[in-house]
Amino acid sequence: MGDHAVEALLRVGDSCLVLAQRLTAWCGHAPALEEDIALANIALDILGQARGLLTRTGEIEGAGRDEDALAYLRDAPDYRNVLLVEQPNGDYGHTMLRQFLFDAWAVELWPRLASSSDPVVAGIAGKAAKEAAYHVRHSSTWVVRLGDGTEESHHRMLAALDMLWPYTGEAFLDDEVDVAAAESALMPLPSSLLPAYRHRVEAVLADATLPVPPDPWWQRGGRQGSHSEHLTYLLADMQVVHRAHPGASW
Repeated sequence: MGDHAVEALLRVGDSCLVLAQRLTAWCGHAPALEEDIALANIALDILGQARGLLTRTGEIEGAGRDEDALAYLRDAPDYRNVLLVEQPNGDYGHTMLRQFLFDAWAVELWPRLASSSDPVVAGIAGKAAKEAAYHVRHSSTWVVRLGDGTEESHHRMLAALDMLWPYTGEAFLDDEVDVAAAESALMPLPSSLLPAYRHRVEAVLADATLPVPPDPWWQRGGRQGSHSEHLTYLLADMQVVHRAHPGASW
């Protein structure tokens, strides 16, 4: 399939991997036991999506790298995740808004990927589409609950929206990798997902009594390997055991 396929799959697989790592930090710290379990399960779903795509990426690349090598033996500039997912968790409302902004993208992407020209990718996406449908219901419910809640929760959600909104546009900015992947029918053109995404996000924000911010200059570069310092710290935590004990097994 070529280098464009590897790059395109990493953009989705890495985004899932980094977000799953962020979510696991809430284990034992969520505001209620039910939410602790829910977030752990969502993180496992998204980690499973990452594992499937990274495994397939390694197979297409043909360089002998499996999912573990791709996850643990790359440095930050080699990652292709969107900048949104590497942003710190903040408070629970911040995490839920970040999750919703990701889920609203994922719930549009996975059903389209289920028609991918690559049958392995299509199979991964078919399962992920069902998971994403639950994820977006969960996160949107929390956005509405907190946005249209107390004065304090509303204020915090406004602050989270102001901080996270500039990162939402990156996933829809097409480049030569996206065009090549779309031409080969591997995955849809990112910009084609934007209308449905905006419709969903604007509807949920309206229910949450949160304003739709004006479109800024979108933060970008993560999909090409330019990241914030937050990813470096996250990878240091995630990779430390594997790098300290290379080749170890249970």
